[in-house]
Amino acid sequence: MRIWIDLANSPHVLFFAPLIREMEVRGHSVLVTARVLSQTIELADIYGLEARVIGVHGGYGTGSKATSILKRSLALRNAVRDEPIDLAVSHNSYAHAVAARMLGIRVVTLMDYEHTPANHLSFRLARRVVLPDAIGPDAVRKYGVTSRKYVPYPGFKEQVYLADFQPDPRVLEELIDEEDRPRESVVVVARPPADFAIYHRFENPLFAVWLQQATSNPAVKVIVLPRNDLQRRELSSLEIPSLVIPVGAVEGPALIHGADLIVSAGGTMNREAAMLGVPAYSLFQGRQAAVDRALERLGRLTLVPDEAGLESIRLEKKPTPEPLRNPDLKENILNSILQGMDGRSGSEAR
Repeated sequence: MRIWIDLANSPHVLFFAPLIREMEVRGHSVLVTARVLSQTIELADIYGLEARVIGVHGGYGTGSKATSILKRSLALRNAVRDEPIDLAVSHNSYAHAVAARMLGIRVVTLMDYEHTPANHLSFRLARRVVLPDAIGPDAVRKYGVTSRKYVPYPGFKEQVYLADFQPDPRVLEELIDEEDRPRESVVVVARPPADFAIYHRFENPLFAVWLQQATSNPAVKVIVLPRNDLQRRELSSLEIPSLVIPVGAVEGPALIHGADLIVSAGGTMNREAAMLGVPAYSLFQGRQAAVDRALERLGRLTLVPDEAGLESIRLEKKPTPEPLRNPDLKENILNSILQGMDGRSGSEAR
């Protein structure tokens, strides 16, 4: 079978890399496309994925997003129209779903955030919608996910690629010299929100407030992973000695494993920390994902709702990590994807 996978954002690379390898082991041929956004292309190279680069991020306005989806849909369609593709798979790449349906290709999409309005597009176009079981069917029914489409899996997507994780201490060592990191110092890995601006503090001021507090502590080193060049320039302009800004893409899980805690206004990095047993704090200010609430109930993630809640972030050395493993999840999700070619779908395939 010929499978087309689209990587629309950095986390998709880590998630799909082991699935692609297993698909190929099973005798399937895989075509990979990717969008220029964050570190997607760099990470694809690091993980050995040969991807056709098609399209860029379309900006943050509703109109520009819609235009970008349409333009990339057409570009993707034109790029693969002569390929004998049987199945299109992505982690909610909207343009990918549109392009595949234009070409009459069956679509399987995965997702782990149930509050994105554009779910209306990809979920309705998909034959199967594969979701973590923390997201119940009622939460996605309004997006057109019928019982025939709804395919839950037990766990969290990060467990797929962290199942065989082996830490590489060199990733942290290359960023912070031992001379700059005394044994008693605390290392924090931080990720700003997608709308973050140091000086203007748009929709989420928490990250800027926390960063100022953390970097004023001489015993703390903060490694910040910017989402784009603008964030990189703004952070660099602060000239804070205890702030470390990596140049280029970094292998996130290895960096997280070496840190004492994670503070992120996004989702994936916090969940990776939760899987690896590293204390994680979410500064995300949108509607909370069901998977994050599930991790909070497990004591694996602390949700920080406001500035007063910043006091809950403990800048201290981490305890011995206890990973949250799920060794059967990769096969479970892969089978759910491949069943998208069956005559059945959703609950009928169970």
